[in-house]
Amino acid sequence: MRRTLYTDDHEQYRAMVRTFLAREVEPHFLRWEEERGIDRDLFRAAAAQGVYALSVPQEYGGSGERDYRYRMVVNEEIARIGATSLGMTLGLQDDLVLSYLLDLTDDEQKKRWLVPFAQGELLGALAMTEPGTGSDLQGIRTTARRDGDGPDADWILNGQKTFISSALSADFAIVAVRTDPEAGSRGFSLLVVERGMPGFARGRQLNKVGLHAQDTGELFFTDVRVPAANLIGVEGEGLMHLMSHLPHERLGLIASGITSARAVYEHTARYCFERQAFGQAIGDFQNTRFQLAEMETELDVAEAFVDKCVLAFNAGELTPTDAAKGKWFVTELQKRIVDRCVQLHGGYGYMLEYPVARAFVDSRIQTIYGGTTEIMKELIGREVATRCRPA
Repeated sequence: MRRTLYTDDHEQYRAMVRTFLAREVEPHFLRWEEERGIDRDLFRAAAAQGVYALSVPQEYGGSGERDYRYRMVVNEEIARIGATSLGMTLGLQDDLVLSYLLDLTDDEQKKRWLVPFAQGELLGALAMTEPGTGSDLQGIRTTARRDGDGPDADWILNGQKTFISSALSADFAIVAVRTDPEAGSRGFSLLVVERGMPGFARGRQLNKVGLHAQDTGELFFTDVRVPAANLIGVEGEGLMHLMSHLPHERLGLIASGITSARAVYEHTARYCFERQAFGQAIGDFQNTRFQLAEMETELDVAEAFVDKCVLAFNAGELTPTDAAKGKWFVTELQKRIVDRCVQLHGGYGYMLEYPVARAFVDSRIQTIYGGTTEIMKELIGREVATRCRPA
């Protein structure tokens, strides 16, 4: 089936991205996995080449291009070479951090943060999860109080965050905090905490099952004085800001899920007709052909929904429910596809020198972060109940 999502401009962009990755990423990403970190110069080069931060407006040094199909191209090309940790890190910057900076900052904040972001000089993190609070954001205990009266008073921040992607490498963190304990869901705000602020500390780099080159860690805040100018969005509307950005975040996970699953499948399909057993290619056994047929069909059907989500996002019409549908279904499909591909590789599929083995450990988190499969189903189920319950 011929895919019609892309235009000639997207394919020209793909050629540029592929060349960039061959030059700047392929020779290095296995070393990054061993060293548990990505070279910082890579982000400067990627930004200069337009591999990310495309949506930063021109007046702040970007291209102002918000067509998500370009992000899909980047995901596909990174998946093709198996550099999953890089893809996840770029997704964090483009699909989460940057979207908050674009949507919630004033002109002064945009000048302060978007200009270096567009140059790859500034990396961010989004700090929501706490040791006792994952998907239940209303359970956040990290607090911030005004040190004085009036909107210009500094905030004093105390608390802890964990499982934060890019916790160690980020130059700033967008931190979800409770600013009014009596206001319920209207008592949360978003503060930007910058590297070097007294009382802001980072814990150890967590030892994850996969995504080794992408640093994940803990953040600690002890009486951190945060200027009033570092509040983004509206005070008290932090929870609503987080919820409104979930479709974009989940689209990023949908994109990484479908592109990674497709890449692993294509690699495995080729392997099946190269690997010989009992005098013939393993792809010539009926069981193998049936498995390949099933996986290719599932990927094609899921890809049609993903393309629909991308176009809906471009039109400003991607709903939280549709994003949740895509997130759980595609990431569960990814997990299932990768597992079957490991099986088709036999013992080689368990060796980390093979891309399929790295994909196996990297993909396991996909059904957990950004909202677990169970949470996605609950959100969808609530919408179904609201729509179908008798008045």
